[in-house]
Amino acid sequence: MKEQSRIEATILRLTAECGRHRSICPTDIARALDPAWRTLLTAVRRAAIGLARDGRIEILRKGRLADPATVKGVIRLRMVASPATDA
Repeated sequence: MKEQSRIEATILRLTAECGRHRSICPTDIARALDPAWRTLLTAVRRAAIGLARDGRIEILRKGRLADPATVKGVIRLRMVASPATDA
């Protein structure tokens, strides 16, 4: 599995495990992938932004939805609400 695909799969799996009402830190993703997790942070953030642009996850900044095109600083990730869970 290509590294980018592996990172994206891990993001999707961990955000799904957390559920809609909890979020995770990109470091949680990096730690799940590699003991030398710090080297993966940029790639995790890049993958998360791509998934958010595709509407597959949400990026939060200070507890609020953030635009993946302009987000900077500390972020958290959560799964996207499905119509069934928000109804």
